[in-house]
Amino acid sequence: MTIHSFLSDGRNQKTKSKLMNRPGHMKLENAWRFVEYIILDEMSMVGLSLLARLNKLVATAKHCDPMTAMGGINIIFFGDYNQNSPVFDKPLYHDFVETTNGNVRNNTKLPSENEIQQRSARALTLQINCVVVLEQQMRTNDLAYQLLLNRVRNGEGTSEDWLLLRTRVIGLGLRISLNDPPWNEVH
Repeated sequence: MTIHSFLSDGRNQKTKSKLMNRPGHMKLENAWRFVEYIILDEMSMVGLSLLARLNKLVATAKHCDPMTAMGGINIIFFGDYNQNSPVFDKPLYHDFVETTNGNVRNNTKLPSENEIQQRSARALTLQINCVVVLEQQMRTNDLAYQLLLNRVRNGEGTSEDWLLLRTRVIGLGLRISLNDPPWNEVH
């Protein structure tokens, strides 16, 4: 199940979402009754606003103090921060401290309701108490390609990387056809 469907988020579901977020809603409480773990995959696409809404929903469903992170449920995040960023949301690692030339800027503007929720969600992410970093690439054994991916990921791509990537492009200029071996033998 996706996080959006669990939150009853989606097109044409605003009324349903508001009803489901009320304390005492039996369907909401039943859906969360036996939940002990939440697995959030592709965490790079989960933003602070989305995490704040999930936190509020779980606290409501579990009848928990809103200060109890995620209603006491364990959350396991999977993914890579360096992949796709959340759409119209701030990433989980967003830092709200504004700086100018390395100095903290004093902002007298009051935060919006959305920013307050995002800051609450950011506080949740700072409570993560266990991180496992996987460093071995399992999807390719090609060392040159692995090194290229790491350089591109860090914004350090080279001209040689570009040339290597060009060797993997199938197009008219390269005279490679999916109708020819070995490509036509793929099922």
